[in-house]
Amino acid sequence: MFIKSYPKRSLFLVNILAIVPLGYLIRFSPSLPEYIRDPGGSIAYQTVWILLVLFIYPVAHRRLTAICVCVGSCALEFLQLYQPPWLQAIRATLPGRLILGTTFLWSDLPVYFVGAYLGWLWVRWLDRIGDRG
Repeated sequence: MFIKSYPKRSLFLVNILAIVPLGYLIRFSPSLPEYIRDPGGSIAYQTVWILLVLFIYPVAHRRLTAICVCVGSCALEFLQLYQPPWLQAIRATLPGRLILGTTFLWSDLPVYFVGAYLGWLWVRWLDRIGDRG
């Protein structure tokens, strides 16, 4: 019922389920060079968050969603500079490390902008596919 109430939800869900493992494969693949792994994983991260927001709230404005995800990711990046014990304990877990990150890098910020833009383009493409079907 939840997915049928807005038909594009199924497209978003299928893409989330495909991009998450692909993003981890890229991020943690020892056969790929670091200059591919880190940005590739970050782009997948941005795209998944955009898709997740739209899966939950499918009528959300696409561009505004991408901008908010980008701003949120940048805020999480800056939050990595703040390291109280309770937050370090969360970051010591796998989910905490994957969602919050552990180390601030200026070089991650431009990749978030690129990832949000590419995620927005991906969602626009999915919208066109969903409109045809």
